[in-house]
Amino acid sequence: MVAWRAVAARDNADWCDLVGRAHGLAGARDTDAWTVPRRSPPWYPDAVTLRPGVDAARLLARIDAGPGASVKDSFADLDLAPHGFRVLFAAEWIHRPPAGPPATPLVASPLKSPLMPLVAPPGAGPTALAPVTSARGLAAWSAAAGSEALRRPALLADPRVTILARRADDGAVTAGAVLTDCGPAVGVSNVFAADGDLAGVWRGVVAACPGRPLVGYESGGGLPPAEEAGFRRVGPLRVWLRPDRHRDPDRQRAPKPATD
Repeated sequence: MVAWRAVAARDNADWCDLVGRAHGLAGARDTDAWTVPRRSPPWYPDAVTLRPGVDAARLLARIDAGPGASVKDSFADLDLAPHGFRVLFAAEWIHRPPAGPPATPLVASPLKSPLMPLVAPPGAGPTALAPVTSARGLAAWSAAAGSEALRRPALLADPRVTILARRADDGAVTAGAVLTDCGPAVGVSNVFAADGDLAGVWRGVVAACPGRPLVGYESGGGLPPAEEAGFRRVGPLRVWLRPDRHRDPDRQRAPKPATD
């Protein structure tokens, strides 16, 4: 039986590493965790645990554990409170088994590997998602998603990353998601819908990856739309933050729920 929670954690670590490297940060990985020695980009953690039972002190020794540090506790079993951290938010890892080919006609992606070959073309329907293929398109997508950290050409060029957008008739980006193909499942992250149709985005993601298992994480109001698209919860996670006492803790840089 596949341990989908561990698969999801590894995929998320891969995605965080790709984002970090796009910002010039080289991450390190062992059986315990993925970490970066310097502060990660906004909304991204400094560490992601990859198994239960990781030693907290050893983990924190691998990162800049000062104010603003954040740790993704993939198995919700760390206690970082004695080290000055607090739980920023809790979420659920999610998994969806492979889906069959969708009824909507699909076209081959012009960028990505044959492991994620298909996306719906623009105008194919309310769930249609098309790949972002230009720096200008990435700028528009990042602005709509509120994710300036992803406005990096290196991410567009990486064959493991597909950034999907849904557009209005006037070309404005109204929704989107990121897919990462780094292992046995396709990772789904940064799901957003400025038009409020999260369920449509999740259906579009499923349609974009026929025959592939999907993993990701969500929290709060983001969970029901994913579950409607066939995802199920496979285990909790937490994100810990070390606040800066001299700043408003609710305005500090930290990973946003269900985006990274």
